[in-house]
Amino acid sequence: MTETTGAPPLSRTAYVAERLKADVASGAIKPGELIKQTVLAKRYGVSATPVREAMRLLEADGVIDYSPHRGATVREMTPETARDLYRLRAAVERVAAEMAGTRMTPSGLEAIRRAHGDIARALADPETTPSELSVLNRRFHFEIYALTSPLIVQHVELLWARFTPGTTVWRAPEDAAALQADHDLILAALEQGDSEAAGRHTAEHIARAARIRERQPDIRAAGQDERLDIGDVGHRPS
Repeated sequence: MTETTGAPPLSRTAYVAERLKADVASGAIKPGELIKQTVLAKRYGVSATPVREAMRLLEADGVIDYSPHRGATVREMTPETARDLYRLRAAVERVAAEMAGTRMTPSGLEAIRRAHGDIARALADPETTPSELSVLNRRFHFEIYALTSPLIVQHVELLWARFTPGTTVWRAPEDAAALQADHDLILAALEQGDSEAAGRHTAEHIARAARIRERQPDIRAAGQDERLDIGDVGHRPS
């Protein structure tokens, strides 16, 4: 995990929760990896109490599985959860892109253009890794969502935290090219002030990512679905 500088905010629990979500989102902590409270407390420069409280918050958000005795792990994605997640992302990020379009500023548009150009340059470099492309992709999207509100950004970040750069859909060159072509459309719509088109292209882009993940066995969610069949409740052991 990468250290950051600066003093924690007044709420140490919120500070730890944000650091932990960032480490999950960046792939520094991977699905299934054991997260030890003592290690995180030392790394984040806090006591065990805010770490424990932050883990409970992230457990409630569905990001981790937590037990006071066994510790915590990043929750493994199930096929059904992955499909639900992409549907949520498509809906939420369509609204976010539309909102960004209505609140666009010259500096915001320039930041989005820079992020888009960084991906284009990375794609042209054969040394660029899929994880690096994933991080740049995240930056492109969040430069857009930064023009909405902290509430929207927080909500989108929570959805993104369930997939890490290590399980990115930016692996195959043809998929990466198609995803960047979607970015071209999103950027063009924002430049033209067409917020509705920006939202539509964003939703289509996320649907494409879902299809890519579904057809690739090495990154397709393979955990066991947890949904309980109500009809079986009476037949299951307590």
